[in-house]
Amino acid sequence: MKTKKLINDGAAAVDEMLAGILAAHPKHLRALDGSPRSIVAKNGPRPGKVGMVIGGGSGHEPSFLGFVGKGLADAAAIGNVFASPPPDPIIECAKAVDSGAGVLFMYGNYAGDVMNFDMAAEMLAMDDVEVRTVLTTDDIASAPPEQRDRRRGVAGNVFAFKAAGAACDLMYNFDEVERVARWANERTFTMGVALSPCSLPQTLKPNFELGADEMEIGMGIHGEPGVARDPLKPADEVTNELVGKILHEMKPARGDRVAVLVNSLGSTPLMELYIIMRKVKLMLDEAGLVIHLSLVGNYCTSLEMAGASITLMHLDDELQRLIDHPCDCAMFRSGDAQQ
Repeated sequence: MKTKKLINDGAAAVDEMLAGILAAHPKHLRALDGSPRSIVAKNGPRPGKVGMVIGGGSGHEPSFLGFVGKGLADAAAIGNVFASPPPDPIIECAKAVDSGAGVLFMYGNYAGDVMNFDMAAEMLAMDDVEVRTVLTTDDIASAPPEQRDRRRGVAGNVFAFKAAGAACDLMYNFDEVERVARWANERTFTMGVALSPCSLPQTLKPNFELGADEMEIGMGIHGEPGVARDPLKPADEVTNELVGKILHEMKPARGDRVAVLVNSLGSTPLMELYIIMRKVKLMLDEAGLVIHLSLVGNYCTSLEMAGASITLMHLDDELQRLIDHPCDCAMFRSGDAQQ
C-alpha cells in the first residue's frame, strides 16, 4: 500500500523543498551559484572566523538547513533523502566560508557522510584549505560506551552544533573550536523510540515494518535497527526507559545542569512530546538535576516517522555559555537574536 505525500515528483522533492526554503528564508540563506545543494548563511562568515560546515541527507528537517545562520553553522551541504551529499557541494560550502582561519566539518557518524566529507577534505587540502572534522556520536543505542566512535549522530546534533557554532562566532581559534566541538559531543546523549515507519518520496512505501501495537527502542533516524522491539507502552514507561539509560551512562551528580531536547521524529504531535517532557522533568528533579534549557518540537526528524527521542547535554560552565550564545538561523533562534 502506498503512502500519501503532498509532493509533485519524488525525484524532484529535495530540489523543490530547497527552492521553498530559500523563498521562505531569504534573509538567512542563499544557494551558491552553480551549486544549488550548497546553502550558505547570509550573515555569519567573516574575516578571521573559523568556518563551520554541516550537512547530510534530506528528510531530517529542520536539520541541517535550519541551523545555518549567524552564531551557528555557516553552511550546509545537502544530499538526497537519507543520503550523503557528494563531495562537490561540500567543497563549495567550505570554499564559501573559508577566511583562512580553518573550516570545521561537523556531521553525523554515517559511512556515506564520512566517505564524502573526507574526500572533500582531501581535495580542499590541495587548495590549501585547512579542514578538521568532528563527528557527532550521541545515539547511545547504536553502540556501547567503549565503542562511542561507532555511534550514530542523531538529534543531539542540535546541541553539539550550537556549542561549536557559538565558539566560531566568538572567534575562538581553530584548536579551541575543535576542542569545544569534541567536548560538546562527548557530553551529549540521545535515546529514541519509533512507533511507525516513514516512506521515501521516491517509493511511497514504508522503509520498515512495525506492528500496530509495537514500538522499537533505539531505532535510527533512517530506520536502522534498534535494541528492542516491544509492545507499545504508556508514555511514562517509555520515558523512564529512555532517560534511565541516558542517566546510567551520563552519571551526573546531584546539582549538575543539563540541557534537554524532546524531539519529534516527524509525525508525533506536540501534545505527546509535552507529555514526555513532563515525565523527563519529574525524573530529573528526582535525580537532583537542574534543567538549564529545554527544547521541545521538531529538530531532527525522519520524514513522517512516528516516535520521539530524548537528548540530554551534561553542561559545565563553558558549555552553558555557548548554548546560551545568541544565534539567528532560518528555523532556530536563541538569545538576543530572538528580539
